[in-house]
Amino acid sequence: MAKNTICIWYDKEAEDAARFYAELFPDSKVTAVRRAPGDNPSGKAGEVLTVEFTVCGVPCIGLNGGPAFKHSEAFSFQIATDDQEETDRYWNAIAGNGGEESACGWCKDKWGLSWQITLRTLSEAMIAGGDEAKRAFDAMMKMKKIDVAAIDAARRG
Repeated sequence: MAKNTICIWYDKEAEDAARFYAELFPDSKVTAVRRAPGDNPSGKAGEVLTVEFTVCGVPCIGLNGGPAFKHSEAFSFQIATDDQEETDRYWNAIAGNGGEESACGWCKDKWGLSWQITLRTLSEAMIAGGDEAKRAFDAMMKMKKIDVAAIDAARRG
């Protein structure tokens, strides 16, 4: 077990979510499914309690903790993409599979978990700073899914 692992609370869908992420992203997999040894406030003995998985190499545990806590934008995965094709693939898989679109490259999956699908060219513009960053930022603020051609055009001025 990793020294630091992200724990993500689900109602009862941790295994479905983990398998979806493992199929979608590179360097991602489900490594263990643990069943409750006894009845607990969120389920019965034998039901899936935790799921160990990685998302792009980041270790996570999905906890089926019941409906007490919901996801919010206060936590999100940020996935760096290299081109429009990769951006579209992730965006469409997440938002188009029961999720929802938001603004500025953010979307939610069908379990309510937030994702930032962020083009590297946008991050590079922010690092560059100055007018280039401002133009790219202003362009991004008008988008839902990030448009690489529009960001690149904004970077050039």
